[in-house]
Amino acid sequence: MKRTAVLGAVALSIAALAMTAGAPVAASPTAGDHALERFRKQPITWTACRDVSLAASGTRCARITVPLDYGRPGGRTIEIAISRITSSDPAKRRGILQTNPGGPGVRGLAMPRDLRRVMSPGVAAAYDVIGMDTRGLGESTPADCGLDRSSWLLYAPGPDRAGFDESVRLARKDARTCWDKQADLLPHLSTRNVARDVDIVRSALGEAKTSWFGHSYGTVLGSTYAQMFPQRVDRLVLDSAPDPAEYPLRMVRRTGLANERALDDFARWVAPRHGEYGLGRTPAEVRAGVEAMVVRARKAPIHLGGHRISDHELPLLFYVSVTDDTADPQFAQMLRILSDAATATADGKPVTVPPWLQGILDLLFASVGSDRAADYAGQLGIVCADAAMPSDPEHYWRAVQRVRASQPVFGPLTHAPLPCAFWPEQPRESLTRIDNEVPALQVQATGDSRTTYESGLRMHRAMRGSRLVTVPVRGHTIYGHYPNDCVDKTVNTYLLHGTLPGRDIVCAR
Repeated sequence: MKRTAVLGAVALSIAALAMTAGAPVAASPTAGDHALERFRKQPITWTACRDVSLAASGTRCARITVPLDYGRPGGRTIEIAISRITSSDPAKRRGILQTNPGGPGVRGLAMPRDLRRVMSPGVAAAYDVIGMDTRGLGESTPADCGLDRSSWLLYAPGPDRAGFDESVRLARKDARTCWDKQADLLPHLSTRNVARDVDIVRSALGEAKTSWFGHSYGTVLGSTYAQMFPQRVDRLVLDSAPDPAEYPLRMVRRTGLANERALDDFARWVAPRHGEYGLGRTPAEVRAGVEAMVVRARKAPIHLGGHRISDHELPLLFYVSVTDDTADPQFAQMLRILSDAATATADGKPVTVPPWLQGILDLLFASVGSDRAADYAGQLGIVCADAAMPSDPEHYWRAVQRVRASQPVFGPLTHAPLPCAFWPEQPRESLTRIDNEVPALQVQATGDSRTTYESGLRMHRAMRGSRLVTVPVRGHTIYGHYPNDCVDKTVNTYLLHGTLPGRDIVCAR
């Protein structure tokens, strides 16, 4: 499992939430085209990217200025960091392809480089590929609040009320800490404002239309852009989409059951390999071993790679590790190391941690001052500006209790309270209702544990002009991440020629 893949999984886990209680306040007006003209026509100066690896890939970076509040374009402005890899053959260039890697809260400057690695030569020639760190994130004007953890999913409530109350305390603390430091910025980090930023970038680049590629949350952003600016859309690819009506809160709750199913799928794979991994001879034995490890970690936390992993942290480690069936061997190795470490902790003996696992542990359990903790603030800003959530802790306690039996590993983790429950201000605009006929190509895996296949079907119905490519695998974000020639060919053909399949299709595994 690559470090970047884990980052994407963590960010999506954080972002996969959905609107429930609490009606948003009235939407603030958006300024007309005339008031935004100075932003739409601003010059863009491309320079070397700060990231050395991006610069080496041929990616160039720039910053543009956008209004903090689109209802008051004459007021405070913020910066948006963007990146570009230009067409490989300017004579064959057709336009720009804007992108988002997911989250919300995954930095996007590297996405043009990553996409170009899998694009066909024809598609690489057809587009300048554009990346963006969305407002509040990364090299854009940041929402860094100085938080001391890197995810609200970091702390699972555990089996008792005391653990649940601690999860409430942490969520309240994150909300209060962030709001106290960034109250002027946070209310304006909504998906609708990010979509407006996308359109400013399009216009500043001198393009009448833009094409779009989005992974995960990037499909929410892409469909929102298509709903708000349908006349500006050229070609639209949505990879691993949720039900837009369930983003954000209900979406993350659905991942609890989806991850239990993913764990069962992994157990079926690893049980015949007991001689290699020693995790159980039957799927039931494998699952029982995983559940028992969480229970043991309550009384005897595992010390591994400089981190203390209790029953509050272990579910998140499993959550980000069971996403992709191509990573099953590595997840099996992780479980073996964790089991050995539990014994070694009791004996006082050190356990060798391979570099790939050390990277995952450091990423998940990053502390204050880390990039992940900073990005977490940006994620909070977007999600909490998008949707109001129930504020009564008892709502979440009842939700956790309902799923303990059916979702023993992941249910409490995915039903615990989010900091948005304790946000001091309701969203200033409602989420955009997706319901249009804009043509789009949607890719969805049947075993997706983040944006479930059933949820993706509802995005497909909301985007009535879309065609669906179904992939019968356990994976999330397929194009560019999960090897499948059928998906690659279908996406490349659509981006190059603009022709959708005549009907929904199913790719072979």
